[in-house]
Amino acid sequence: MAISKAKKTEKVQLLAKELETSTTAIIGTFAKLTVAKDFQLRKVIREAGGKYRVVKNKLAAVSGEGTQVEAALKGLKGVNSVAFTAGDPVALAKVFAKWASDNAEFQFKLGMVEGKLLTADEVKALATMPGKEELFSKLLFLINAPAQRLATVINATGRDLAVVLNQGVEKEKFAADTAAA
Repeated sequence: MAISKAKKTEKVQLLAKELETSTTAIIGTFAKLTVAKDFQLRKVIREAGGKYRVVKNKLAAVSGEGTQVEAALKGLKGVNSVAFTAGDPVALAKVFAKWASDNAEFQFKLGMVEGKLLTADEVKALATMPGKEELFSKLLFLINAPAQRLATVINATGRDLAVVLNQGVEKEKFAADTAAA
């Protein structure tokens, strides 16, 4: 069924508005995807902070003009869908790759992360990387580690002295010296 020009313009404007703020896009293709599986995929991507659209190739190219994901949407062929987000690209790639591994009907075509075009293999590799929150926690640990070590060394002198004195008291080494004096 043909779509009217007004409806196409509306779809292009809606997708363009959504893509304006997106820094990441993952494009895939599918065959014989059921409605239930499509609904499940949309839910998984929404939970990761992304959006998912099945797109018409020419409308996607027009919608992507002037956005960071423009190069990924040019020259698409066949049945395509795009998942995009302005948030963590790794989180989107992880949930998308997990879902795609469970559903053979879906294949990655390419991706785009902050202006860099990715192949299907690179999208899968992106899914294996740690996410932003995990990287931040590791970075904070590395920044905090020298301060923790310094505090441990400074505390060690007093602690070691207390341990030596305690051992001397337990073995009654100090009691004999005070009784003789």
